[in-house]
Amino acid sequence: MRNFIYCWAAILCLFFCVAAGHIAQDDWIPLFDGKSLDGWKVGKNAATFTVENGMIVAHGPTAHLFYEGDAHRHNFKNFEFKAKVMTMPGSNSGIYFHTEYQDSSWPKKGYEVQVNNSHTDWRRTGSLYGIQDVKDVFVKDNEWFTEYFKVEGKRVIVKLNDKTVVDYTEPDSVKRDPGNEGRVISSGTFALQGHDPNSKVYFKNIMVKPLPD
Repeated sequence: MRNFIYCWAAILCLFFCVAAGHIAQDDWIPLFDGKSLDGWKVGKNAATFTVENGMIVAHGPTAHLFYEGDAHRHNFKNFEFKAKVMTMPGSNSGIYFHTEYQDSSWPKKGYEVQVNNSHTDWRRTGSLYGIQDVKDVFVKDNEWFTEYFKVEGKRVIVKLNDKTVVDYTEPDSVKRDPGNEGRVISSGTFALQGHDPNSKVYFKNIMVKPLPD
């Protein structure tokens, strides 16, 4: 009888350990605490990014805010990412992935998922910038929308409010034009873009779910 009890105790322990591991793997991790830029880093034109009422506001000269927090040691390969975004009319921004910190200029490493509903640049929100571009406008200025993207292996899926707008698979041994050599699948962190002084974009509920490599 005692051996029977021990056996069931071991089975239950194993079950709960597996369940706990499954839950942990499925958890979305917040990258922004809603109060400060702790865990984020920006170089030149740092004043472009502020925190207001639980939101990151990008408004000012060109700058990029890189996630350098503790989550996954800020190095993501396969993952799901989502954020609530709102653009003011005429604004441009973007969310980079597989990138790395730069003090200034446009990030050389990684891909950019575009944020732009009405800027003069024709590449609209959801574009995998310069790689697979979206010409149609699927979301509106002055309204919150969810920008989601998933990277798994060489495949990138971008959704706006659950509508798929990009489904791109990077070719094997892809070669980019000079100056864009870093636009390839690798691993790295995320960055929010402050595009120009006339652009104002809000971000909140910034989340990531790491996936198995």
